[in-house]
Amino acid sequence: KMRAMQAGVFRFPPPIDTKIDQPESQIVIDHDKVAMLGLDMKQIGADLSAMVGGNFVNWFNISGRSYRVIPQVQRVDRLNPSQLENMYVTGPNNQLVPLSTIATIQNRTVPRSLSRMQQLNAVRIMGVPTGGLDAALKFLEDEAARTLPKGYLIDYTGESRQLRAEGNKFLPAFALAIVMIFLVLAAQFNSFRDPFIILLGSVPLALFGALLFTFLKMPNPNVAFFTDKWTTTLNIYSQVGLVTLVGLISRNGILIVQFANELQRQGRAKLAAIAEAARTRLRPVLMTSIATIAGHFPLTLVSGPGAAARNSIGLVLVGGMSIGTIFTLFIVPSLYMLLAKEHHEKSLAETEEEPAAEGVDLIPEYAPALAPDGNGNGWKKG
Repeated sequence: KMRAMQAGVFRFPPPIDTKIDQPESQIVIDHDKVAMLGLDMKQIGADLSAMVGGNFVNWFNISGRSYRVIPQVQRVDRLNPSQLENMYVTGPNNQLVPLSTIATIQNRTVPRSLSRMQQLNAVRIMGVPTGGLDAALKFLEDEAARTLPKGYLIDYTGESRQLRAEGNKFLPAFALAIVMIFLVLAAQFNSFRDPFIILLGSVPLALFGALLFTFLKMPNPNVAFFTDKWTTTLNIYSQVGLVTLVGLISRNGILIVQFANELQRQGRAKLAAIAEAARTRLRPVLMTSIATIAGHFPLTLVSGPGAAARNSIGLVLVGGMSIGTIFTLFIVPSLYMLLAKEHHEKSLAETEEEPAAEGVDLIPEYAPALAPDGNGNGWKKG
């Protein structure tokens, strides 16, 4: 805790969960002496429990009322820990043995009460991170690994617990989103090249634009900077926004690539097809992107409880769609020229395979030399 405060990673309020200020005296029994004197540990435990334990053993009735029987040494004989050494325990042949012969008194300071978490004794430390939550928790975990003895564990509650439980699932979820979109586009385009062009030309640049709003700030949160009002951190909510951004930004590439493929099938060259597709699809791309940005922009202006979560999602989607759309209009056509197939060849092959229509002369150059003979016997040379 002190190291975290000195490093400026956390700010801690006064401790209210655990107060270690209660004196306690512990009777430590020397087992070697017990064995040498022939004493029984079970009998020693029973004697000490009866003298100082305060346990309930029975009920008795007086004048129609019941009272608990709690055997215990008189209070005047147990006012301080040193008086415990004057007590006696039962030894062999019912002889009394001074407790000081086989035990010592150890004084220490313990907490007033111990809370529990997951059936374990726990001390709750509440703090406010001065920077990113993930970096602050990482610092706390590293210091705890170097400082705490073996057997001590760290656990979290609230947003910190959610980050540690679900934050490591971002990369698998992100990879799954990419794979699912790729497979759906591959089935739609009947090709593996076109989905690769769409995702490679739009997703990385959109992620760059989104992550730009998570890093455009001063490393020291105590230093004011003009980007403080419109930047966020890479938290669980911004990660959800990044996964959503993959599907949203892919639409722009789909509009351009699909239209360019159709133009190629109509006989256009690849360069002419992608150039016309970029010009023709410019308005639909801008309309869908502006509508998406306008729909999520109010999330960046939210204030009050829970505003940080909504701001994170809004900044990631607005920043990613804005910057990703601008670069998509230039990168996707370039990648299309480099990687896309020639679709007009497939169109020509389909045309050649079509059967000839009925009533069409297959050899038109012989048509003038043939004429009906008029007798119903077929054709004759003219």
